[in-house]
Amino acid sequence: MRTFEVNEAACEFRFVQASGPGGQHVNKTSTAVELRVKLERLGLSPGVLRRLYTQQRNRINKQGELIIQAEQFRSQLKNRKAAEQRLQAMLAEAWVQPKRRIPTRPGTAAKNRRISAKKQRSEKKAARRKPRWD
Repeated sequence: MRTFEVNEAACEFRFVQASGPGGQHVNKTSTAVELRVKLERLGLSPGVLRRLYTQQRNRINKQGELIIQAEQFRSQLKNRKAAEQRLQAMLAEAWVQPKRRIPTRPGTAAKNRRISAKKQRSEKKAARRKPRWD
């Protein structure tokens, strides 16, 4: 996986209280991490930025910030590392340029096979009908 150098000025970490199990300790500590990344400060190329906007459109707010929440661990440090790894994975996914599809047309042999198969099905179903006595 490709790693990206993320500018620290583009990132903002917020530590909030996590939901879920954890006993009384969960009500006293803020272990969940909310990573906010200002995308225009990352210095990505327009194509990568466009793909990132389409792939992560539900995580990007109107101010152009990518929001990643991590609360799977009970440690702030582990959650921070998890959020950074998810950011790296998102950037790596957006970096890959998809292959352009080249439209193709079926060949003559494929058309003939399709038509002969249709005729066989038609004959099979016609044989099931009652004969007409005209």
